[in-house]
Amino acid sequence: MRNIKRKTGMAAAVLGISALVLTACGAAPEEGEGPNASSDYLGCIVSDSGGFDDQSFNESSFRGLTQAGKDLGFTPKSAESKANSDFATNLNGMMVADCNLTLTIGFLLGDATKAAAEANPEKHFAIVDFNYDKPIANVKPIVYDTAQAAYLAGYAAAAQSKTGKVATFGGIKIPTVTIFMDGFADGVDKFNADKNKNVKLLGWDKDKQDGTFTGDFEKQDKGKQVTNNFLDQGADVIMPVAGPVGKGAGAAVKAANAAGKSAALVWVDSDGFLTAPDYKDVMLTSVIKTMDKAVEDVVTADKNGQFDNTAYVGTLENTGVALAPFHDFDSEVSAETKAELEALKAGIIDGSIKVESKASPKS
Repeated sequence: MRNIKRKTGMAAAVLGISALVLTACGAAPEEGEGPNASSDYLGCIVSDSGGFDDQSFNESSFRGLTQAGKDLGFTPKSAESKANSDFATNLNGMMVADCNLTLTIGFLLGDATKAAAEANPEKHFAIVDFNYDKPIANVKPIVYDTAQAAYLAGYAAAAQSKTGKVATFGGIKIPTVTIFMDGFADGVDKFNADKNKNVKLLGWDKDKQDGTFTGDFEKQDKGKQVTNNFLDQGADVIMPVAGPVGKGAGAAVKAANAAGKSAALVWVDSDGFLTAPDYKDVMLTSVIKTMDKAVEDVVTADKNGQFDNTAYVGTLENTGVALAPFHDFDSEVSAETKAELEALKAGIIDGSIKVESKASPKS
């Protein structure tokens, strides 16, 4: 990632580039929608390469900023990154637009956000799904201990499996992906220990911290191919942790079911039954991060002069992470399993059950 520096002799050129970025990359309308449309506050957002229609964490974060804009009376600026090489340019555009707080989405934006923050110490930033080893004074991390909710999903998946095999795979091998996979693996192990079963997990070895990855968050055909491989091996509940690549998994599961199999999907980041409705009929549950609410709270605090760089960590206890309802699968999940999941959730909250991932965030 290249550093973002102010160059006085290039201000006009930078302004021109910024205007193109903000217009071409999905900028919000120019009219304010809130009760105080004349507000001089401006909140902005830069996506990763998954885009704002990823039906996952970019979309949820954008929704939170949009709601904050309505409530506080400003029109958000947005820039959608098509590739990693867009990060610095998009962030530079937000600095020229004089954003008060710029929200960046995803682990891959960590370096670019740090560079922008250090070059613009008077500006505030927040980054979703990334925490710095050494805190940065003007950057607030918004992170989630998704292993906790994924633990519940792993238990539920094992309980629902008819074949005795479940699976998970990731987009890119980064901590915000593997934390889901760690929690899911532990949930499967818990089910096996409690029920004296031997449900096998395909796609992830927690001890070796290695497994199956498609290599990106964009190519749905890769997600479909990996999922078909798992289905061929007998897995009947599959959790993709891969943003839009998960749509490929959904397509594969739907096609398999149409051909006579009985498989289900576990979505991540948002409630897939609502945000990915094309696959709702195969959606067992989802591991939710309430990003929209966290983003809205962080922006509101900044607008009110209460910005701080202490990381927000979403947990089961503060409802920052959750297991989604079973929706259409509700009648298929036994009352016994539902009660066990509630007991596990309570145990995680009170600390009697330890859910640990190498990627678990620290506040």
